[in-house]
Amino acid sequence: MSHTSIAILGTVGVPANYGGFETLAENLVDYHSNASDRYALSVYCSAKAFNDQPERHGTAQLRYIRFDANGAQSITYDALSLFDAVRRGDDRLLLLGVSGALVLPLVRLMSRARIITNIDGIEWKREKWKGLAKTVLRASEWAAVRFSHQVVADNQAIADYVEQTYDKACEVIAYGGDHALASEPDPAAVVGLPPRYALALCRIEPENNVAMVLEAFSVIDMPLVFVGNWEKSDYGRKLKSRYAGHPTITIHDPVYEPRSLRAIRDRASIYVHGHSAGGTNPSLVEMMYFGVPVLAHGCAFNRHSTENKARYFESAAELAEQLRNLDTEDADRIGADMFEIAQRKYTWDQIGKAYFGLLDRA
Repeated sequence: MSHTSIAILGTVGVPANYGGFETLAENLVDYHSNASDRYALSVYCSAKAFNDQPERHGTAQLRYIRFDANGAQSITYDALSLFDAVRRGDDRLLLLGVSGALVLPLVRLMSRARIITNIDGIEWKREKWKGLAKTVLRASEWAAVRFSHQVVADNQAIADYVEQTYDKACEVIAYGGDHALASEPDPAAVVGLPPRYALALCRIEPENNVAMVLEAFSVIDMPLVFVGNWEKSDYGRKLKSRYAGHPTITIHDPVYEPRSLRAIRDRASIYVHGHSAGGTNPSLVEMMYFGVPVLAHGCAFNRHSTENKARYFESAAELAEQLRNLDTEDADRIGADMFEIAQRKYTWDQIGKAYFGLLDRA
């Protein structure tokens, strides 16, 4: 029986150590291991990110490209991965993100492979991109939508945007979060933290409204633990130094290790989600599994992810007000709603089934 061969491109690679697309790739490999020998599966990895470079991970073959998967080199990395997959004769190309999409017209000329692209958030709109980078990302998004056989969005709000902007239908496949409960908590990770607290956890970037969240907590009497990569940018360093001495705010370095992350999340009584760009955000979906009330920025993405059942804010004053008015009954109900939605919509088994179903139909 001839195998259909699938290549997953556009991520740092597996095993996953960082980021939503890497976790997605890892879980698609797991799903493949358990469910299917009808497809040969390969994952492209950045040689720079892995000291050891095994040939396989689970049932997937690993292929290494000698460029960084993020930053300025991501375009080269994705383009070389695509050309390599074409050279090897893969039938299905699952491209995660739009960095390499400008070469898709060439890929279509050279190959009969079906291209499925997850366009991620609306990247070019993010505040951190300016000038040329913004222009390239916008062109890449256009190329991804125009030259992919199928476009995937992880959130209905992004699918609506693609339909309105490009008049093209989009498959909505969200993101799994059940892996957040898979690790045993590491008690060492919460030494020195308050017994209960509100938790915020994100990359420290303006579009995640970090300053807004900190400002709200600086005027109310509730402990906040804020986890993020503060040292990565001037923006982060300034905020860290401004709030480092605050009596109820704990500025915490980034945490990627699953057992430590589990312990820190376990102890939270509220989750504050300031993201206002992107789509279905991994950290939100993961936190919904902990059954605590979510206070999220009121953008369309977050409202879709939480089915309008969380509490929403668009300013520091509004967030402070929401926190002051959250009584026990409301908190319990919102937490229960978040957990119910997570179990119904955000399991990796469902996500794997949806992706392989789409690859099958392609």
